[in-house]
Amino acid sequence: MKEQREEVRLFFFSQSLADGLRTTLAVLLPVLISWYFNFFDLGMTVSLGALCASLVDAPGPIIHRRNTILFCLLFLFIVVFATAFARLNIYWMGFEIVVFSFFFSMFTIYGLRAVMVGNAALLAMVLTMDRPIEPSQVMQYSLLIVSGGIWYLLISLLAHHIRPYRAAQRALGESIRELSKYLFIKADFYNVQTDLAEDYKKLIAQQIVVSEKQDNVREILFKTRQIVNESTNEGRKLVLAFIDTVDLFENITASYYDYELLRNQYGPTGILERIYAIAKQLATELNKTGVAILTNTPYSNKMDYDEILTELKTEIDNKQKDVTNTNLVLKKMLVNIRKIMQAHNDLLRYFDPAPSDGSKRSSKTHSLFVRHQSLDPKIFWSNLNFNSSAFRHALRVAIACIAGFIISKLIAYGYHSYWILMTIAFMLKPAYSLTRQRNIERVTGTLVGGLIGFLLLIIKLPNGILFGIMVLLMIATYSFQRVKYLISVTCMTPFLLILFHFLGSEFIGLLKERLIDTGIGCVIALLAGYLLFPSWEAEGLKTYLEEMLEANAAYLKKIVDGLSGNKISITQYKLARKEVYISSANLSAAFQRMLSEPASKQKNKNEIHQFVVLNHTLFSNVASIASVLLSRSPNKHSEDIIRPARKAYHVLFDSLQKMEGKQLPESLTHTNTEVEAGKEEIKVDASMKEQLEFIYKLTVDIKKISEKIISS
Repeated sequence: MKEQREEVRLFFFSQSLADGLRTTLAVLLPVLISWYFNFFDLGMTVSLGALCASLVDAPGPIIHRRNTILFCLLFLFIVVFATAFARLNIYWMGFEIVVFSFFFSMFTIYGLRAVMVGNAALLAMVLTMDRPIEPSQVMQYSLLIVSGGIWYLLISLLAHHIRPYRAAQRALGESIRELSKYLFIKADFYNVQTDLAEDYKKLIAQQIVVSEKQDNVREILFKTRQIVNESTNEGRKLVLAFIDTVDLFENITASYYDYELLRNQYGPTGILERIYAIAKQLATELNKTGVAILTNTPYSNKMDYDEILTELKTEIDNKQKDVTNTNLVLKKMLVNIRKIMQAHNDLLRYFDPAPSDGSKRSSKTHSLFVRHQSLDPKIFWSNLNFNSSAFRHALRVAIACIAGFIISKLIAYGYHSYWILMTIAFMLKPAYSLTRQRNIERVTGTLVGGLIGFLLLIIKLPNGILFGIMVLLMIATYSFQRVKYLISVTCMTPFLLILFHFLGSEFIGLLKERLIDTGIGCVIALLAGYLLFPSWEAEGLKTYLEEMLEANAAYLKKIVDGLSGNKISITQYKLARKEVYISSANLSAAFQRMLSEPASKQKNKNEIHQFVVLNHTLFSNVASIASVLLSRSPNKHSEDIIRPARKAYHVLFDSLQKMEGKQLPESLTHTNTEVEAGKEEIKVDASMKEQLEFIYKLTVDIKKISEKIISS
């Protein structure tokens, strides 16, 4: 209960609520002003433009948000203008639905922001197709839609100008909170009462979330000129705090051991319970740090790290008397905990009022850590074939939309048959699993929201109270539409019922119409996703497997070079680390989506799960060794240590070649074993040698699993 209250409290500081308030203001204000001056229809049109523009204003760099809205306004004008004339003839309207639904659904090839532009354009088309507009008023109507979008853009730019760093703070705070949840799960590995298999499932699932959140922060920080140039202390602190957060994530990930063996050897001694408790405390402090950044409030660490480390070291030294095995593993745990604590202390410099010294400043390399989406039209033309999943998706949407349009005309009833088409356009996703999930949420939310709306209207509340409830429902609808779609739909239905009630509609008939239209649209979308050129996750998993192998091979290559005595470039190392995290998150997310598809469409689920776990274990161990190498001066290690690392790399390299079936780039195949003269050879480190041999065994297991997946 306490955690739920905390989540509710933090919602009031979230970016989601900020977005919801901004959208509600932009949509509601033109309606109220126009109603006051007796130009209600004009205000509704302007609000529609503002609503469409708000759909594409996802969190991110302000320049990307601005440019996306401007592109959106161009398409809105074209779509609204064309639809206002096409609606006069049912056949022309049907033709437009096919063309526009196909064209805008192809925007998936240009990334998420382009997808949102396509959705906004389709929404404008659907809401215009049943609106009675005289030919002489088409230009005026189209310009009013655009003016609504410009109105929203001005509000968005003003909000950013007033608090330019707030969005980055919220994103960073949310990222740190998700990292704390990752550490909470990692702590369970030291709890002898938990199921290790379940712990791994939770850890990998949470890694997806952490990777996604860190990518959002990276996008905002490194593509916002005002922040990336570090012209202010606030900008420097945000960049440095994010770098510390990524390093902290690596330290947590690198603390990998054979947990089953650990539990067997040290479970009875009670030392694991102590480490479990410390890890939980660290996770709690990390969560508080994220909350402080999210809420923009001061914070100071309440834990005495030095005292905790001293006590733990004493306990570990005493355990040597209780176990027959060496306590070297326990000492490594102590080192890992110390590194995590140090990384957290580094992060806490964010709250230091003094200007940052910029010791980790790396603005010249920031552009290397963000992905740049090409908008080249050639990409569009090259995807116009059945080999493209985007083309199949666009064709699927076009067929489903025209089918929905025909059905709405054949069984015409009520005044809002466009709801069928709207449901299809927004529920049909490229992957069947996403389509299925969205349909379930849409139907559930519509039913629950319909019941809420019915109860609110049947008890006949005063109009003032009803209007206040409608505004709250609007805010909730727009706040949750990107993060909790089920809640968004649940609030949307009563909000629309109250709105139409104020417009003079009979709400019971309207509720029936919405439930029926939503049901028809969801059935069509679900059938289309299953029957029309379906895209099953199992078919595309091979690409994710290849990317995971390639990322781990590149990551392991850094270790081979470092062990050979060559200096590891910090920038290149961090780029390799980033690719590993992203590839692992992408593979895990695709695997989770596959598990939600029909059982008959799932392939090699046990093998792929094992592949995911093995690769996660691999890069955790590589990160552990990398942290040691980066803390030392470059020196060649003995051949006994280099050999298992080199063998592991070549096994991974062979697995990748067999899976891809092609020659790999020179940047990946070449390993530099030449060492500068004068460097001493480091003698055998028993602990490192043991860990490298374990890495080699992991790569052999990965190769076996890869071959099994390929052959099936």
